[in-house]
Amino acid sequence: MSAVPASPDPTMEAIGQAVTEGRTGDVSAARQTLLHLWSAIGVTGDPLHRCSLAHYLADLYEDPAQALAWDVRALDAADAVTGQRVQEHHAGLHIAGFYPSLHLNLADDYRRLGSFAAATEHIDAAKQHAPDLPQDAYGAFLRTVLDEVAEAISRQDTAKRPSAPGPTA
Repeated sequence: MSAVPASPDPTMEAIGQAVTEGRTGDVSAARQTLLHLWSAIGVTGDPLHRCSLAHYLADLYEDPAQALAWDVRALDAADAVTGQRVQEHHAGLHIAGFYPSLHLNLADDYRRLGSFAAATEHIDAAKQHAPDLPQDAYGAFLRTVLDEVAEAISRQDTAKRPSAPGPTA
């Protein structure tokens, strides 16, 4: 998204640096950094920090049960984020746009665990929130992945998707 940060946020910057580190191959170091930040933020800390951190940390776990725990935390935190808080971080960003990805990740976790009823519940929620996705490359990507995960759920396929984020086995 092309939103401009409204004000510097050292915690979000640290989360972003860890995400970059994880995406460039040092998954273990990225995970440790994010876990350390999680301890510093605390379970009652800034919901935007908790949501962002948990959302990205989930991607650093190969085990879908571990990813699920962090994806649940991300969704719970999103429910506590206010529109004003999101605007303070990035002008033009809206919390509603977070929900398709958050529910998509939960659907994929449950699918990989073989819990197809729960996976269907979350893929349906992701689809309901899909109109809140931006009309850009990111939004198009998520819409494609929504279809991909929905198809895998319908086939009752528990294999990790080739396009899934995170470490490779």
